[in-house]
This record gives sequence, structure tokens and C-alpha cells, in this order.
Amino acid sequence: MNFSFELPVKIVSGIGCIKKNAQLLALGRTAFIVTGKSGARLSGALDDVCSTLESLGIAYHVMDEVTENPPLLTCYNGGRIASDVDADFVIGIGGGSSIDAAKAIAAFATNQQITADEIFDSQRRINPALPIVAIPTTSGTGSEANSYSVLSLPDGMRKRTFSARDSWPSIAFLDPEYTYSLTNEQTMSTALDAFAHALESYLSPKSTEISAMLALYAAANIWSVIKDSPEEYTPKMHEKLLCASCAAGIAISVTGTGFPHPLGYSLTMLHGIPHGRACAVFDGDFIRYNQRTPAGADRLAKFAAQVGEDIDVIARTLPSLASIDLTLTESEILEHVELVSEAKNYSNSPYVISKDEMIGIYRSHFTL
Repeated sequence: MNFSFELPVKIVSGIGCIKKNAQLLALGRTAFIVTGKSGARLSGALDDVCSTLESLGIAYHVMDEVTENPPLLTCYNGGRIASDVDADFVIGIGGGSSIDAAKAIAAFATNQQITADEIFDSQRRINPALPIVAIPTTSGTGSEANSYSVLSLPDGMRKRTFSARDSWPSIAFLDPEYTYSLTNEQTMSTALDAFAHALESYLSPKSTEISAMLALYAAANIWSVIKDSPEEYTPKMHEKLLCASCAAGIAISVTGTGFPHPLGYSLTMLHGIPHGRACAVFDGDFIRYNQRTPAGADRLAKFAAQVGEDIDVIARTLPSLASIDLTLTESEILEHVELVSEAKNYSNSPYVISKDEMIGIYRSHFTL
């Protein structure tokens, strides 16, 4: 058994975990808080953070301009503001977009010499990022437990991932109460994202015993909540989803993701379809194509056994839960696939789909 495993983030969980562990936020004299317009406030997380910082005598600046699929230029400008206010650390509060943005802002703040797109060039990004604190208010991306920052490029049509050793959060606070304010649609979409992480990580050739264990734990817990599309999510369900999302986030820190992610990016960027649903619509295809290989079929049988559901039921149910109603012309399909055809994720499963197969998958879902 040969593998390496790194988890530099300290994860603290439970209701009230920020106030109960206030001293963990004492990372400097000034904090730069990164959020969206409403989620961090509605959840109560922003108030808890601000009051805790005040009790510690730590100044803070709030940037609440992060949108879904955080734009690279927004993060670049945020890094300059963080530098101007002499921030010592960055706190990302919200869904994956806010936490991903916090990671990029922390890197831009200490690397004023680079242009926006040079964040992806480790040779140009020479200074360590500011320390990062991650506080998720959704149960989807697991961004609090990995180093990935997925950013929207200026053309508004593509995404690119920034990752570095110092883009891992130093601390993550997982308080399930911060997810209670989500709508049912938001809860389902983010849960579908986390399930995709678990499924794609488990099938990855890079999967290890530890990442597989985390992926199976995540998948089983998420499936137990979402399979019947509940009309109401209980506090216990929210807790299960938050812990599972974090576990799946750790799993993909080892393996990365598979082809539902890049195929879904075009749906998100061009049509505003939430990321989790945009991934889930392709999960059935991911399962069926990987069943064509002995290795994939074997892994999927084990996955289904641990989740406690027939794999064909999983393959049918996930796209149904995604609930995407979209029709594309042939030229639009070709455009959507072309935008994401060069992603590295396609090689990250036993079966590697071709570009023609990508087009066929799109046709199967989005033509009349």
C-alpha cells in the first residue's frame, strides 16, 4: 500500500463551533471577509464571525460582491483591496463560490506583481497566500477541505481551476445551523454536487483506501437523504449533508473529479444552471460508460453495495433529481462541448470518453 495523504486544514464542527472556538480566529490584526450578498447574512454566519472578531479585538473588512461561479477579475480586485487594508488573513463565508473566491483573493493579496491570469502560473505566483478560514453555508462543494478554487474566466464561458499548497484553508468551521436557511432547491443542488464528488472520486484511478472510504461515507449519507427528494430537510439531514460534503471534498483533494464536472460547466456558464444539477444530469452517463470496463464495473458494484442501492437505480435517479429542462440545437451542442473538450477530467475514470461521445451525451439529454 503506497500513497500520500495530506490534510493541512483543521476542521471544527458542531452547532456554535465558531463562538466555542473563538481563539482559532486570532490569526492577525485584520481579517478580510469574503461573502456573497445574502447567504452569509441569512445563515447567521456573518454575524457570528463579526461578533467573534470584535470580541477578540480584530478589525475586519467585508467584501460581499462574490457571485456564483466567482469571476477571476472580481477575485483579482479583491486581492488588491485586501492588500490595501493590510489584511492578515481571509475568511470565506458561504457556498463554494465564496470559499473559492477567498482562496484566490488570499493569493492575489500577497502577489501584487502578477496579472489576473497569472494566478494559474506557479512560477509567477511566488509569495505564499494569506491564511484562509473557510465557513461553508451550503453542503456541496467541500471547498473548505481541499485546495481547489474554480474561477470563471473573463470571456464568461469557461472555468479554470487554481490550486496550490497554500490555498488549503488553515481552519474550517462546519456549523449545520448555517445551512438551515437554504431553500429545498438549493439543498438538493448542493447535495447533488457533493454526491458527484463522491462518485467521481471513488471511480478515479487515483483513488486510495482513505479517499475511497471518505467517498463511500459521503455517498451513503447523501443518498439516504436525497433519494426520496424530501419535502422538508430536518436538522439531522442538514448535519449529515454537511459532514458528507466535507468528506467528499477531502476525497477529491486526493483524486480530482471525473467527466460530469467539465460537461456541466457549459450548462452553468451559458444557461445559469446550478453547478450541482449540471453535474448530476451526467452522472448516469458516467456510470453507464464506466460499466463498460471491468475495473469500472467492479468499482461501481462495490459503490452500490456500500450506498445500499442498485447502481442502475442510482444512474436513473440522479439525472431525474437534477431536473433540467433544456433544448439545444446541434450547433449549440457542438459549441458547449468544444468549450470543455480539453479538460483533464476525462482521463480520470476507468473509461475515457471521446469527443464524439461527449457530443452524443449532450444530444441524448438536450435534443427533442
